[in-house]
Amino acid sequence: MKRRKFLAQSLIAATAAARTQNRGVLKAAPSKEKLRVAIIGCGRMGQYYAEVYRALPDTEIVAIAEWNPERRKVVGERFGVKALYQDAPALLKEVVPDIAAVITPTKFMKEAVIACAQAGVKGVSTDKPIAARLADADAMVEACAKRNIVFAGGNLQRARHETQEAGKRLVAGQYGKIRGASIHAFGGEISGGGCQHLSVLRLMTGAEVEEVMAWGSPAEALAKESDEGLSVNGCFRLSTGVMCSVFGTKTPYGGVDVWTDNTLVRWDWDAPQIYSGLDAKGARKRIEPNYSPFPWRHVIAQAGLRAGDDYLVASIKSFIEAVKTGSKLAISGHDLRQALEIAIAAKLSAQLGNLPVKLPLKDRSLTLYPSRYRWLGGDQSSNPQSAEDAKRLQP
Repeated sequence: MKRRKFLAQSLIAATAAARTQNRGVLKAAPSKEKLRVAIIGCGRMGQYYAEVYRALPDTEIVAIAEWNPERRKVVGERFGVKALYQDAPALLKEVVPDIAAVITPTKFMKEAVIACAQAGVKGVSTDKPIAARLADADAMVEACAKRNIVFAGGNLQRARHETQEAGKRLVAGQYGKIRGASIHAFGGEISGGGCQHLSVLRLMTGAEVEEVMAWGSPAEALAKESDEGLSVNGCFRLSTGVMCSVFGTKTPYGGVDVWTDNTLVRWDWDAPQIYSGLDAKGARKRIEPNYSPFPWRHVIAQAGLRAGDDYLVASIKSFIEAVKTGSKLAISGHDLRQALEIAIAAKLSAQLGNLPVKLPLKDRSLTLYPSRYRWLGGDQSSNPQSAEDAKRLQP
């Protein structure tokens, strides 16, 4: 018994000594509670992503990829990151993060997303528009799905927590059966800003667009490869049988309406408004939606973030939870792919003289280019960012 007691005490002492000797190594290792993040593309939007990840207690930025050498240096200093690289392949040769946030111009997203998937990250996110060519969007979605990698979308209003709540209520039938929907001001950049409308429509109806009939103007915009200046009017048929009217120009509203027999839910670039019943004049009566409080106010309150970044914070928090627990994403790469496909179908229908176009599209080589700024980034178009601005970019 004495010998056993001696051996047990010796084992405890040896374990304690080993912990003491290795204490420095344990401290240097990443916390199990923190996900290691790489920011790939650190222009203006990439810097806002970095601000959010820096503000969150469960993430740590460990590497940055940015092609502009001056901005790469100053952004690295600004966020205290020493592992700096020109592009995703160079970064991934030396660092395999838990999370990769790809915020490059659209032209370079496919290469970066697939490289991250092949490197073995746990999750990769990107932003809008996801691609110009539908097949490229497919390749990104499939590369991540094949490896069971979480593929998230990014800075879209669909992720706003009030919009998520409104969508869940509608789809659950809390307001009754959905009878109709409409999109307002679906013009300008239907693959860029239009992603917002289409993603909210799909969320709040719980349905896919199965057929598109559209008219586009002006004629010169309809003839371009891009969607710059294009205004689309038309009608979408959803998988639930619901019809959605599409208005290219701004009506008194500029977002998405979804209605039941007695209730209208209106998203117009803010928390959705709820109308139920009629007032004394027989008009729709706006009611208090009673959304739950924004759960990450303490994050938004930190320096470097804007009050309007609430939906970016919500999107990133949804992404982190999906990586940790497998929970559902507020906005996914698949959602961005679907928005691009609907936009391509809308322009195609308009080009064919408002011929109905069924989805999914058989021809995956179809393209719809965004504006030069979205496609190539500000430095290669008309809105470059100086190193000085990158040092102090603030709300």
